[in-house]
Amino acid sequence: MNDLPSTPRAAPSATRAEEENRQLAFLESYDAHSPISAALQESGVYATSIHLESVQHRPGAGVTGIFRVSTARPVLAAGHSGVYTETSDHVDDLYVGMTTENIPAEAEGVNISHCPSGRLAIWQHPLDPALPGLPLATGPATVAHTWGNGRRLTALETISYRPLRRAVIAADFSDGSRVYLKVLRAGRAKDLDARHRMLLETGIPAPVPVREPVSDVVALEQGDGVSLAEYFLADGAATVNPRDFLNLLDQLPAEVMTLPARDAWTDRLPAYASAAISALPAAADRIRRLEDHILTGLPLTDRGPVVPTHGDFYEANVLMSDSRVSCLLDVDSLGPGHRVDDLACFLGHLAVLPAVDSRYIHAPAAFDRFARIFAAEVDSQALKIRAASVALSLVAGARDARRIDWEAQAEHRLRCAEVLVGLAPEAGDLPSWPAAL
Repeated sequence: MNDLPSTPRAAPSATRAEEENRQLAFLESYDAHSPISAALQESGVYATSIHLESVQHRPGAGVTGIFRVSTARPVLAAGHSGVYTETSDHVDDLYVGMTTENIPAEAEGVNISHCPSGRLAIWQHPLDPALPGLPLATGPATVAHTWGNGRRLTALETISYRPLRRAVIAADFSDGSRVYLKVLRAGRAKDLDARHRMLLETGIPAPVPVREPVSDVVALEQGDGVSLAEYFLADGAATVNPRDFLNLLDQLPAEVMTLPARDAWTDRLPAYASAAISALPAAADRIRRLEDHILTGLPLTDRGPVVPTHGDFYEANVLMSDSRVSCLLDVDSLGPGHRVDDLACFLGHLAVLPAVDSRYIHAPAAFDRFARIFAAEVDSQALKIRAASVALSLVAGARDARRIDWEAQAEHRLRCAEVLVGLAPEAGDLPSWPAAL
């Protein structure tokens, strides 16, 4: 078993942070278009328009952008005089990844370029240099051949894609079934497959593997039920018993303790604070104040014993049926940890739901109800500041190049974190730590 960190890991150096801020600014500017156009021209494709779709910042590792590119290919057309001239033929939009992370120059499909703030690696989707199985999982013919079992593929949808990290693709088949294809970094698929089988063997509801992993892709049957988020949206999960989630964690098998330990959200707080400042530079003083408040309070709290944990325990990863837990999703981070971190992850995500979607009007009341039950199981002060840490870690995730209001959403998430530890006044759309605790 790997050692768990006793204190949060240090943030990148100030020099590194400044460099990554320049890289972010570059990816979000028109200057990023030139190396993309040059890379595409090497394959005979000409970009007619380029739009930034998403940007991912991993402090200390680099920044990555996904761009949607409208293109044209040159073709020769015969004129009335019999002279051939070059014209453009429209080609469907394609997607291009660009990263400042360290990618081997010899990686298949990667074009190396440079910008004033560092080296750039550029690729055309789906040739993600860190996800070798992505072409297999996104090709209709290969999906039907590999996982169809004679069924006709009727739809293929990208559910999520974190460039260089992971992707989830949904494949629908003619018999009405849906299979989720989880595309992982090289060498990680067998481990995830084993985690699912471990849980299923002990009676914990989890998605069932369709077959053995293929090319770093794990294929899973669709789990029963709907997301717990739907219950929070409807009525604050009024019919759901918070103790059911404590019981679910209690049922995690002892074998989980033999898996590698992963950092909890609070273990990387300085890096998340750095990313939040990159997203909201005008709020840097507030973010540093919140970070200092949490770091000062952590040693004064009891993290509790090391136990089996889920590692990413929140509403999107729990399916419900008739107000009961019916499936536990995303078990990639399953391993030894602290119960307080699983519960803080749950509460931190619940706290920011109104900042994700204004329709979550019942979230503050739900937060109060769940926090009271969870706080009785662990050190309440540890739970409070760790939930605030999780909320802070979600600030940078609001960054969305396609939305003009993403900064307001990021600011809302920051206020959610601040109010949890008393650094901001309470308001109707913000969670508040129960006064009795």
